[in-house]
Parts: sequence; C-alpha cells; structure tokens
Amino acid sequence: MQERMTEEIQQEQGASPVRLHDSRLVRALYLTVGFAAVILGLVGIVLPVLPTTPFLLLAAACFARSSHHFHDKLLANRIAGPIIREWIEHRSIRRSVKRWVYLLLALSFGSSILLMPTVWHQAMLAALGVVLAMFIWRIPVRDAEA
Repeated sequence: MQERMTEEIQQEQGASPVRLHDSRLVRALYLTVGFAAVILGLVGIVLPVLPTTPFLLLAAACFARSSHHFHDKLLANRIAGPIIREWIEHRSIRRSVKRWVYLLLALSFGSSILLMPTVWHQAMLAALGVVLAMFIWRIPVRDAEA
C-alpha cells in the first residue's frame, strides 16, 4: 500500500512510472544484473566487439524493477538517457543515433582489422562487423519531430 502511494507521488513529481518487484530478493537480483550490465556497457565503449546500448537497455529494464533511484539516474544521463527513453517509448532509435552507431562501428572494427596480424582474425572481425551492422540495420528508425 505504501509503495503504491510512493509510486503515485513519484509520478506526480515527474519521476519514472515504474513498478518495483514485490520480492526484496528479486529486486536485489535485478539490481545486481543492472549494475553488471552498466559495467559491461562501459567496457563496450572501449571494446569494439562488445555493444554498449543493449547493455544499457538491459540495465534500464533491471533498474525499473529494482530501484527508482538508479532507473531515474540512468534516464537522466545526458548521453544514454534520450536513447533509452526513445527505446522505451517508441521501440526505435533516431536516425542521427543510428548514423553515429554505423560510424563508430566502422571506425572501431576498421582499426581493429588493421591491427590484427593474421588474415583469419581480420576475416573473423569483418564477419562479426557485418553481422552487427545487419542487426543494427533491422532496428526501426524514428525521425525527430520538427
């Protein structure tokens, strides 16, 4: 009863309208997975093979069921917040974000391919890059409203 009142107050104040899981144990598991996803997302910024956005989306989903505080902090992030909100509201990404993804994908995989000593590793990275580009191509695009 008190949690529902807290949720109503948070919704009135503009906080995220998420409903926490009833079990404390499950909330702790969601919180743990959420932090692990954030860490993997941060590692994905540096490593070309590990994607960042899916891990941040997973973290947002986990925080939505475990902690209003961390969910709101993730949505308030100036870089990840708008992308996550776009996915939550429209299940799409903006065209400009998709272009950035393709550019960073080409730069990171291109530089990694050039640094690999064997043709086998280069071909493997190229194939992985093509698969990742095809996956990104399938994500719906929504143009920004004028």
